[in-house]
Amino acid sequence: MKSLIFLSCLFLTACSSPSSSPAVVDKFQHSIITFGTVIDVTIIGTDQETAQQAFATLDEDFAYWHRVWNPWKKGPLKRVNILIPTQAGFNLPLHLIPLIKDSQEFYESSEGLFNPAIGHLINLWRFHEFEKADKQPPNDNEIQALVKQNPNMFNLQLDSIKLQSNNESVQLNFGAFAKGYAIDHSMRTLKKFGIQHAVINAGGDLKVIGQHKERAWRIGIRHPRNKQTIIASVQAFDNESVFTSGDYERYFIHNDKRYNHILDPRTGYPADLSQSVTVIHNNAGLADAAATALFVAGPQHWHRIAKKMGIKYVMLIAANGDIHMNPAMQKRIQLNNIDKMPVKISNKL
Repeated sequence: MKSLIFLSCLFLTACSSPSSSPAVVDKFQHSIITFGTVIDVTIIGTDQETAQQAFATLDEDFAYWHRVWNPWKKGPLKRVNILIPTQAGFNLPLHLIPLIKDSQEFYESSEGLFNPAIGHLINLWRFHEFEKADKQPPNDNEIQALVKQNPNMFNLQLDSIKLQSNNESVQLNFGAFAKGYAIDHSMRTLKKFGIQHAVINAGGDLKVIGQHKERAWRIGIRHPRNKQTIIASVQAFDNESVFTSGDYERYFIHNDKRYNHILDPRTGYPADLSQSVTVIHNNAGLADAAATALFVAGPQHWHRIAKKMGIKYVMLIAANGDIHMNPAMQKRIQLNNIDKMPVKISNKL
């Protein structure tokens, strides 16, 4: 998982029609680099002053989240991770309470496939160094030792603001969830500014409100083995989130085997049954967590986990290239350039 960085730069593009007011333009765009990706914010149908104020607020919010949710740099989450092994109760920062509560809920509904408590495993694999030429997997004995300790979200007891763990191996890392949670919060912020039409796109994971002028937002989904190819597209309607987890984001090759950054908490190794999973849901935090959990579940079990997590729309591309989806997603999605990739529709969801 990449280290969190924060840098912001502002783009304001004015695309006025001849009849429009000088203060109102068709589109404003803003980009922030944080959470290891570029977050692009597009607003339609507001005035320049409102857009600038909204972007400035998002800058402050993302800078704050970058600081307080970073598990590696000095800050509140790192302090929590230092205190957890003491197995003594301590007061939790208020901003972490909803993340822990939601993570416990998603941990349960995903049958443990979404598990932010495996921070030690994430640190052991060091995927933030995936571009190193000599990158290789950790020692298996170290992996198995951490798996045996079974850190999970139910090891944490939260009483009001007091947190206690009964497992000293728990280390929290919200990397598989925080981006979606932040996008949901950011959309609520835009609405407070009276903005009705916008998209927040975090490296291909996004949420929309309203529509793109006279039509719904159309979202492209990249081919997991060819970044230049859009394998599918889907319309996203008001308040919908489209999230994809894939084995192409951060990975390395060792002895001709691909190791991606999405770890299976049950084995301690990268999940290798899927190439990518795309889900649609109104809750961006849930969509983020579910895309990860369904990727780990793979083609045999994704429908069961999706049902338990309340996910209605799923497309999974298996390791062998087969495309799996449920009938509801089939109605929503348009497939492109799939060559001979078989499409399998599951009626289990």
